[in-house]
Amino acid sequence: MTSGLHPRSRLVHDALRSAGIQGEIVVLPDAASTAALAASALGVDVGAIANSLVFWSDGEPLLVMTSGAHRVDTIALAARLGRSSIVRATVEQVRSATGQAIGGVAPTGHPAPVVTVVDEDLAQYDRIWAAGGTPHTVFPLTFAELVALTRGTVVKVDAA
Repeated sequence: MTSGLHPRSRLVHDALRSAGIQGEIVVLPDAASTAALAASALGVDVGAIANSLVFWSDGEPLLVMTSGAHRVDTIALAARLGRSSIVRATVEQVRSATGQAIGGVAPTGHPAPVVTVVDEDLAQYDRIWAAGGTPHTVFPLTFAELVALTRGTVVKVDAA
């Protein structure tokens, strides 16, 4: 039931259903705006949290879905993707690209598609968790569902 969800989370829910993903959005009692907080709230390994990080690269937003167990190496990732540079997006760029606030960016439910890469390390988990459009919402899905949902390119995102 989506009636109690924040409007941004309802958009995410609808996008999930349109993609055939059945995971339910979970509303957490406290904000889980970091991978560590989300993992603690869910009782899962921090690596099973799919962080949604928005960067700016070659004049466009780039969404990186990375395992909560490590950081994105922007220099290495730019080289792997053949991009000139990758830098952290500003708060305004994140909101413009996704319609969502930092700490709650979902892999879907954006105003327009965002070029996305998916961390290959997430494949080791049977179930991963992603933000549901707000810092208080998350939802489960599989690695294959995440890749299909985002039409993401699977790549190593941390240091070599």
